[in-house]
Amino acid sequence: MSYRMIVGLGNPGSEYANTRHNVGFRVVEAFAAKQGAEAWKVERKQKGEIALLSGSKLGKLVLVKPTTYMNESGICVQKLCSYYKIPPEEVVVVYDEINLEVGEVKLSMTGSAGGHNGLSDIISRIAPRFARIRVGIGGKPLKEMPLADYVLGKFSSDDESVVSATMDRYVESIELLLSLGPELAMNQINRKRKPDDSNSI
Repeated sequence: MSYRMIVGLGNPGSEYANTRHNVGFRVVEAFAAKQGAEAWKVERKQKGEIALLSGSKLGKLVLVKPTTYMNESGICVQKLCSYYKIPPEEVVVVYDEINLEVGEVKLSMTGSAGGHNGLSDIISRIAPRFARIRVGIGGKPLKEMPLADYVLGKFSSDDESVVSATMDRYVESIELLLSLGPELAMNQINRKRKPDDSNSI
């Protein structure tokens, strides 16, 4: 299995920059910077920001940040899949996951949207046959708190420290998927980590 498109999910605009819902943007930006991708460019027709990566051992990749709001993320993904002739099986989506603690990351190849509006829109527009890298943002502190308020809020200072310290691991998760394929990558990314297992993945 080869992958040609990496999509990070988030909302456009500076007011959303460091919210929990935008961690997918941050991971793909960090991946682009590490791999030496071309500068990000706004493609208005495709409704996204695009950075192309070529000449890498990971192959030619289209890196994407949709410029629609989260619940219409699939519009951009669908347009770019059509433009570059990329099937759903060759797409990786990186997004925030409330069912994982901050600092955790999981790879999955199937599953429902789990209440994530961005993922739901992509599934409805290109089919669910894409890889998902789920980045933990932790659950709501209060059950009665509206989900939108939580995901659109910013990380606490402690959680932000964890996200920043774990960013390399998030980026390495993409690299493992691209270089090893889904089964081997899943074995490494999804295994339980010991508290002192800081150098793994």
